[in-house]
Amino acid sequence: MTSPRARATARATVCGCGLAAAALVLSACAAAGPGTAAGSFSGGGPAATATSAAAFGGMAALVKAAQQEGVLNVIALPRNWADYGAIMDAFSKKYGIRINDENPGGSSQQEIVAITGGEGSDDAPDVVDVGGSYAISGAQQGLFAPYKVAGFADIPVGQADPDGLWANDYGGYVSIGCNAAQVSPCPTTFAQLLAPAYRGMVSLDGDPTQANAAFSVVYAAALANGGSLGDIRPGLGFFAKLKQVGNYNPVQATESGVESGRDPISLDWDYLNAAYVAGARADGVDWRVSVPADGLYASYYDQAINKWAPHPAAARLWEEFLYSAEGQNDFLVGHARPVEYAAMLQARTLDRAANALLPTVPGTPAFPTPDQITAAKAVVASGWFKAVAV
Repeated sequence: MTSPRARATARATVCGCGLAAAALVLSACAAAGPGTAAGSFSGGGPAATATSAAAFGGMAALVKAAQQEGVLNVIALPRNWADYGAIMDAFSKKYGIRINDENPGGSSQQEIVAITGGEGSDDAPDVVDVGGSYAISGAQQGLFAPYKVAGFADIPVGQADPDGLWANDYGGYVSIGCNAAQVSPCPTTFAQLLAPAYRGMVSLDGDPTQANAAFSVVYAAALANGGSLGDIRPGLGFFAKLKQVGNYNPVQATESGVESGRDPISLDWDYLNAAYVAGARADGVDWRVSVPADGLYASYYDQAINKWAPHPAAARLWEEFLYSAEGQNDFLVGHARPVEYAAMLQARTLDRAANALLPTVPGTPAFPTPDQITAAKAVVASGWFKAVAV
């Protein structure tokens, strides 16, 4: 059986919103839903239509209603992804609410299917954590409930739906992780990855046609090789060349592979590569992480509430927790950049020790529009396997 982290690479196929520079400030046909057959659906009532805690009667009332429900259904949240294990444990301990984590290694598409195919089931997800393109399309399909957390104003403009249908929660940068005991010198740019010294060493965290982390690496490679946010094809060309020189390793990079020395170089989100450092050190591996200056690319994941959530009060309380200083700092402890980073830095509520451990970011990242992502997804879907074919 693979570990949750190994399975996590399938999740969230393609985010659509970007991180901004070091301070992390972004510059700037409703479909029919699941049925609600009598006797199979416990959701509903005032919580199901509450657009804020204040609209429900205040946090105390929301907490009481959520505790009466007693359960929260989440999906596709690996425990060692962005510190989600600690986050879920902290929420349950604080409020006495049990969390069901369905399909921890699932993808954004599977999260959406779980909503549309839930048929009003008590097992349907109450909330989802999806890539940006899925947040936007899910909102367009009418799958999400509008809700604004108490700290909604601390989310930078453009990083949340104006009506609260979805909001960025955490993000990161494409990075190069390297086992310094096996690789010398460790590459810090995409250009260096083509060197003969790295033969058979360079792995991705999944399939770019399915996994957001891997897709984002192709986008970053495009930016490093004359491409643009509107042209991801040079990224495919880079991997074709990486394959041609013998450096591309088609084996999926995993935490266990890093710790065992099987995966000497992993191209992945910086918060995942950074999370390997402590475990790798315990196994005698000197794991180093760098954000490549020649392919700077970053993006966020997004929170949304299932419009037909079986536990609507618990769903809204979960969102309040994630966007509180406690929840946002928990993401930071997991080496991910919380969306309220700038506001927390100004308010001095940011965990400074966790912040000091983030990899250095060289310059200002680029981020695509939803239309550019849609076009890039189509290019990668049709060209990836040809680019790296045996």
